[in-house]
Amino acid sequence: MSSVTTSQNWKLRELDTALGDELARGTGQPPLVGRLLTARGIERLEAAQTHLQPNFAGLHDPGTLPGMEAATARLAQAIEDGETILIHGDYDVDGATGTTILVRLLRLLDANVVWHIPNRFTDGYAFGDHSIRKAQETGATLVISVDNGTSSLETITELKELGIDTIVTDHHEPPTGDLPPAVAIVNPKLPDSEYPFRELCGGAVAFKLAWGLCQRISGAERVRPELADFLRDSMAYVAIATFCDVVPLEDENRILAHFGLRSLAGTNIAGLRALLEVSGLDDGRKLRGDHIGFQVGPRINAPGRLETSAKTVEVLLSDDKDEARRLARAMEELNRTRKEMQTAISQEVVELAGELGPASEAPVAFLARESWHQGLVGIVAARVAETLNRPSFIAHIEGDETVGSVRSVPGVDALEILRGAEGIYTKGGGHAAAAGFTVPTEKIDEMRAALYAKTFELYPGGVFPERPLWIDAELDITEVNSENILCLDALEPYGQGNEAPVFVSRDLRLAEPPRIIGADKTHLMLKFRSGSYTIKAMAFGMAHRFDELEMGQPIHAVYRHSWNTFRGQTNLELQLIDFACGTCPLD
Repeated sequence: MSSVTTSQNWKLRELDTALGDELARGTGQPPLVGRLLTARGIERLEAAQTHLQPNFAGLHDPGTLPGMEAATARLAQAIEDGETILIHGDYDVDGATGTTILVRLLRLLDANVVWHIPNRFTDGYAFGDHSIRKAQETGATLVISVDNGTSSLETITELKELGIDTIVTDHHEPPTGDLPPAVAIVNPKLPDSEYPFRELCGGAVAFKLAWGLCQRISGAERVRPELADFLRDSMAYVAIATFCDVVPLEDENRILAHFGLRSLAGTNIAGLRALLEVSGLDDGRKLRGDHIGFQVGPRINAPGRLETSAKTVEVLLSDDKDEARRLARAMEELNRTRKEMQTAISQEVVELAGELGPASEAPVAFLARESWHQGLVGIVAARVAETLNRPSFIAHIEGDETVGSVRSVPGVDALEILRGAEGIYTKGGGHAAAAGFTVPTEKIDEMRAALYAKTFELYPGGVFPERPLWIDAELDITEVNSENILCLDALEPYGQGNEAPVFVSRDLRLAEPPRIIGADKTHLMLKFRSGSYTIKAMAFGMAHRFDELEMGQPIHAVYRHSWNTFRGQTNLELQLIDFACGTCPLD
């Protein structure tokens, strides 16, 4: 049989074996762990120890964030004077968790607090007329944003003219023009920021404001015991936001994720326990980053994608077990509906995207239809970007307005491309990997042309940076057993910037015929063998490659390890990233 060409360019890292072994000895870890540390750019023993043993001491002082002093002073005044404080979140995981943190803290402090999450379909993203209406309806004199606001010049200006102060907590890139006239903008990405780490998610920035307020109320850097307990409990929300917003798991993000997972696993907050229950994660297993990204996150997002994220915040805020379970089950029903709708839309969009032609003709995938649900275009955009290996702009047409989501590919700045259509779209923002926009429907073609022109300007010929599939190490498949792989837990939690190790094993055979599985029939389930050793492998989204596989032929597999818990039993399996049949691409 002829060899099969893979869709990715395999490259095996040249690890510094001597340095890796030195780090392994210094940290008391097996040689494989030490060598994988070098693959993550870790060269000093101190850095290796910090990576393997995250410590609260590595968290940065919230007071060094821009605007923190003014923000906590104004917030403390509002609490003391009995003002009504409106927490204004966004409709994604970041906004919902950050809103929950601040509302729970202000309730603990007996403040007059109300909250508002915009409806994706009627209010749009971030601040707008709905923000002003909500502040006036509730009598709020102070509005605190979560995961939005840095670009909301017009609305925050109008709030100020009405005598309503605003504190912005956000992590998005600031606009090129004027900033809004808020009392304070707490955002590590402001041009004058001296904060030592700029890649916090929105939920983490809200947590930092909560921490800063606790310090002010305590009158010291070390907060009062009941406030310290609150902050430790709240790290569960921060971990969820950190994983779901796909920020780099470096610096203090790694610390927040590490301790946040512990906090989530042991939480007594009814809403969080109910969320774990409907996510199938209440069976005592060790919580990992992929559990949050693939099981918890989609459920939190489901209400906002189909109805309103207010339902999500109600779950997260709930302290009553029965109420929390009822709300979480309703969330689960919405998630089931979301999956069914997403499958149908994805099939249509991917088929249309495949007809666009090469990147030299269509450097971005810009598609819009009335029938595509506005709450699902972001998920679909991510799939199109991955399938075509180019930035994806997928939009829902709603009469005179079209609302879309942008997802990019590694090494390509989607926000920079989007800004190439400034003056055409009416709303737009985000960051390098993901963004959103609103454009008059009559200007769709004009916007597409502007995006094409900007992309060709940045990436001549539609040629994007090469995306090699980096492999950390080659293993004999018989080495992939629970005893050897358990040591890799020391490298967790995995996520952006600290990805799970990628391995390759050559010359495998199928132990049994492959199977196409999944409700949408898009996944493969395989069982590999080498001699008498067998191991299960899942190939998500690779059902279209079924015909490449034959019993008896040599197969070379690139994969990450995965722990699958079913009926109380946890087993090691492979999660395939790519495979090749016949000749190995590394030869």
